[in-house]
Amino acid sequence: MSKVLLILHVLAAVIAIGPVTVAAGMFPAAARKAFAEPGSGLSVLRMVNRICRVYAIFGLAVPFFGLATAGSMRVFGDGWVIVSIALTAAAAGVLALVVLPGQNAILAALDAEPPTEPVTAGRVAMYTGMFNLLWAVVTVLMIVRPGSTTGA
Repeated sequence: MSKVLLILHVLAAVIAIGPVTVAAGMFPAAARKAFAEPGSGLSVLRMVNRICRVYAIFGLAVPFFGLATAGSMRVFGDGWVIVSIALTAAAAGVLALVVLPGQNAILAALDAEPPTEPVTAGRVAMYTGMFNLLWAVVTVLMIVRPGSTTGA
């Protein structure tokens, strides 16, 4: 059962987190362009924002299957699992509380007449980078598994 849960956990991470990471990374540059050339790129921004929102919901499967996998492998108390859980929660918080609301504020500003930039694309880019970095660290922890006896 552990292998099935691990497969589902990895598939969920690749299928859900990958698109959010890429789409969120595309958003700031597209927002800068949309502010520089009003009326251009708004549909792209809306699509990228939708990808982020939808895949963020699917991304909830990643910690679900991760917790189930950790339980079935009896590694809940291992330090790398605890750190991964904390970093995953932090990444989810950054995405839900800063990145997505920042994207929504930029979209609302672009819909206003005249367009004004209340939340800078640079700030959204910074928090998107933090989100991506947190996931990169979690990925490394999942591969290296400090203290693991598997020799990996």
